[in-house]
Amino acid sequence: MIRYGTASTDTELRQVLALQKRNLPSGLSDSEKAKEGFVTVVHTFETLKAMNTVCPHIIARSEHAVIGYALCMHPRFSDAIEVLKPMFDEIEGILPPEENYIVMGQICIDKDFRRQGVFRKLYETMQPKTKKDFSSIITEIDAVNTRSLQAHFAVGFKELHSYTSGAREWKIVCFQCS
Repeated sequence: MIRYGTASTDTELRQVLALQKRNLPSGLSDSEKAKEGFVTVVHTFETLKAMNTVCPHIIARSEHAVIGYALCMHPRFSDAIEVLKPMFDEIEGILPPEENYIVMGQICIDKDFRRQGVFRKLYETMQPKTKKDFSSIITEIDAVNTRSLQAHFAVGFKELHSYTSGAREWKIVCFQCS
């Protein structure tokens, strides 16, 4: 049985980081990246915990293990992770100043739990928990990560903008909460 909720313990946050590490491009073959997708950003425990304090991350648990997560990243963390700074700059340039948004800082599902609706359920859990404070959920996806793009479009995200940074093309996508 998979349970969905928010991260509340250091153990859960450390499990998020372990799952993240298993899905970084450096540990995956080219065929795995193409078929299963990958995550780009490496978070420190301190940053992950600080983000969770402001807006709790959404997690999926099976037994006592975190098997999926959707990180909530308030815009006040726009300078916390170097690789994400260009995304926040782009967002500021395309959204009206009054737009109140949250960034889904990364989503990942353990390989053993993929294709079971966990991705969709993480977003379904995130929406009501962020809707009262934010009008939209925004994230960016490496354009070569077609698996992730398809999954986001399937749950209702729309492409807002694309740009190039660090010799990579990025797609900024948005889900309207209201």
